[in-house]
Amino acid sequence: MADLMAVVLLLAITAYTCAGGTDYGAGFWDLTAGGAERGKRPRWLIDHAMAPVWEVNNVWLIFVFVIMWTGFPTLFQAVFSAMWLPLALAAVGLVLRGAGFAFRKVARRLAERRLYGAVFACASLVTPFFLGAAVGGVASGRVKIGTEASADAWSNPTSIMFGLLAVAATAFLGAVFLTGDARRFDAPDLVAYFRRRGLLSFAVLVVLVVITLFVASEDAPHVWHGLTHGVGLAFGIAGALASFATVWLLVRRPGGLARASAVGAVACAVLAWGLAQRPYLLPESLTVAEGAGASTTLAWLAVVTLVALVIVVPAVAFLYWLDTRGELQELTDADLRQGGEPQGGSAGTT
Repeated sequence: MADLMAVVLLLAITAYTCAGGTDYGAGFWDLTAGGAERGKRPRWLIDHAMAPVWEVNNVWLIFVFVIMWTGFPTLFQAVFSAMWLPLALAAVGLVLRGAGFAFRKVARRLAERRLYGAVFACASLVTPFFLGAAVGGVASGRVKIGTEASADAWSNPTSIMFGLLAVAATAFLGAVFLTGDARRFDAPDLVAYFRRRGLLSFAVLVVLVVITLFVASEDAPHVWHGLTHGVGLAFGIAGALASFATVWLLVRRPGGLARASAVGAVACAVLAWGLAQRPYLLPESLTVAEGAGASTTLAWLAVVTLVALVIVVPAVAFLYWLDTRGELQELTDADLRQGGEPQGGSAGTT
């Protein structure tokens, strides 16, 4: 049962990395879009693409916390004690990011929109970095039961590279999804705009992956061994193939297949890391069996998780399906005046 819940925990982390990562990536491109006039159209697309789904993606993060807290309390205590600072900063970033995105949409004055937009965009950059740095601290084996909070736990070479990888991966996902959204909104200039950024972020991602592997070989030997052998290597190769397929699709015909392959690439990378740590939750100090809670608790957690998945997954999948079909666009001023149907591709929301 402990192994089963460990797999569920890894799948929940993977789901949040892909779904939340796409939103963080959109925020990254919002940050780099330029001034108010130059960045007007990219930000218009980002607002339209993110608005229907940005809140629901946090459901996967809640799954992660619930499973860690209930199923693996020793892991939860060790991680949150040793790295409370980067995780607290990530939590602050989550709150500010949501507030900035929401308030920017209703702000009337340009100065207010700039302020809230800057908060949203900067938080979209720092939040995945600190989450990635925390994962790097775990992967490097610096977090053990009883480890005191210190900068070394999350500011070491592996943590920094994992943080940068998280930012680059979210930028890649965001660019691929926004390219598809630009095609859906019939905006060919934005298709080319975000396609270039997708290719650029892929190149940066490849460089960071190579550097991270060199760093991990010295700084995180257990994870390095897992990534270069067995099932971890298999998922790593699958992720690489999916990445190159995404680039090919991005150039040929950006759309649903490119999105699926991009998600597959990032998902394979996260699964490769998780499986490379086997059989440890905290490399070489806490195994899955040692960190698991009581068997009765795990059994009930499995039941509750199954019920939650039956309720949540179809609803979230239906929401994503409606969003990709353009069925969730907001009403424009013209729609409200005319009392007609939403004009999905028109600019200027209420």
